[in-house]
Amino acid sequence: MLRAIQGGRKLSMPHSRPMPSIGKSSHELRISDGDKLWRLVYRIDFDAIVIAAVFQKKTGKTPKTIIDSCKSRLRKYDNESS
Repeated sequence: MLRAIQGGRKLSMPHSRPMPSIGKSSHELRISDGDKLWRLVYRIDFDAIVIAAVFQKKTGKTPKTIIDSCKSRLRKYDNESS
């Protein structure tokens, strides 16, 4: 699925959902691996797919700690990239 995104394909539910709480162009990729559910938080930039977090999903809602760390990581990435 990540390769599809890199190739410009737009994914939607049930594979990916927007995460405006993290920022513009941020999404959560949903990956099933046997009995485990994984989430990959990413942002689509003009020249890159930026991965902010990968975590095992255990609840129905993305934890606030994950959202906050993704915001912080993306802000740091943006500051260092300018």
